[in-house]
Amino acid sequence: MSKRKILVAYSGGLDTSVLLLWLKHEFDAEVIAYCADVGQGEELDGLEAKALSTGASKCFIGDLREEFARDFIYPMMQAGALYEGQYFLGTSIARPVIAKGMIEVAKQEGADSVAHGATGKGNDQVRFELTAAALAPELEVIAPWRMAKFREQFPGRSEMIAYAAKENIPVQASAKKPYSMDRNLLHISFESGMLEDPWFDATVPDVRDMYVLSVAPEDAPDAPEYVQMLFEKGDCVGVQVEGLGELLSKLDVKPEGTENGYTRLTPYGVMRVLNALGGRNGVGRVDMVENRFVGMKSRGVYETPGGTVLFHAHRRMESLTMDREVMQVRDGLIPRYSTLVYNGFWFAPERKAIQALVTESQKHVSGEVRVKLYKGNVMAAGVRSPLSLYNPDVATMEADPTNAYNQDDATGFIRLNGLRLKTAAAVHRPRG
Repeated sequence: MSKRKILVAYSGGLDTSVLLLWLKHEFDAEVIAYCADVGQGEELDGLEAKALSTGASKCFIGDLREEFARDFIYPMMQAGALYEGQYFLGTSIARPVIAKGMIEVAKQEGADSVAHGATGKGNDQVRFELTAAALAPELEVIAPWRMAKFREQFPGRSEMIAYAAKENIPVQASAKKPYSMDRNLLHISFESGMLEDPWFDATVPDVRDMYVLSVAPEDAPDAPEYVQMLFEKGDCVGVQVEGLGELLSKLDVKPEGTENGYTRLTPYGVMRVLNALGGRNGVGRVDMVENRFVGMKSRGVYETPGGTVLFHAHRRMESLTMDREVMQVRDGLIPRYSTLVYNGFWFAPERKAIQALVTESQKHVSGEVRVKLYKGNVMAAGVRSPLSLYNPDVATMEADPTNAYNQDDATGFIRLNGLRLKTAAAVHRPRG
């Protein structure tokens, strides 16, 4: 009988390092490590060597940065998605692309199982396993944190540190930070520890070092920074800002060319640039108590600098180019769409159906947007498009040179719209 083969989601931290070796021993299996590069930066340094020395037979690091931006972040931005009116879904949208990449490697390597280190209290277990159900129902999913045997052996971090020391697992067994972090191209999240108290102020100077992607708004430059963005069919494809060449060199981002003063970039390049611009202007911090899919409330603090800039610029572009009724239909679906992403249903047929409508709604959302970034704010500073539905001759408060709008017509319009209100008032008026 051939040995069992398990592909495990691996980050190189204490939890997944212990998990990797535990799976190998518990299931007498060959364990392959997989890490998806979705823009977490230096966290990937030395990861392959660490995985192999921990007991993995192989370690795959999938470069999913372009795919993540192009096929996940951008479609979600077109949908105007905000969970509970605040959360830009940074962790939520990363999970399906990570799980998809992992499943592809599992099939390639002939693994019969995939494993993850998500706890039994969080959303990530659901997101990971719903993706697996949609893309590879034949694979068994192993979730050690939902196994009594694993929790009994590792009731806390101290037991994990002791296990790592005993097994010579190369992890830094330091004191636990007072919070946990998750980073990708769209955002970084902070939760747990001191943040579990919703009265705790995460803006005070004592915790400013927690933040990674942005400066505090009060520490941002005193002069505003203007950014122009070029949109095509709902996607930002180019950026124009002072000092962009130097910034691209610093970020190691290669341009796709130039057009009318804009530097064209891939979606990944756009996100890198907007993260830098938004971050240095204190843009994109969110502190909220949200409703988890599993039924509890949790407090999260998020940094989404580039996503916040892109969200507001895209909305501004839509305001000029999108038909009113189409916008209302799309906007009516935002809560449903956002909840589907949050709950892990990215590959579900209903999300795909909504996305098809969103794609149709974006076919005329093209043009230029200028925004002003200033101390945590993204302010509208101009919008124009060859597909603009705004007609200044019609909208003007002065004389209409085209006579396209006859103000006398409003009398009948108001009378007809008021008919049902007058009828109801006559029926329900108190009779003395």
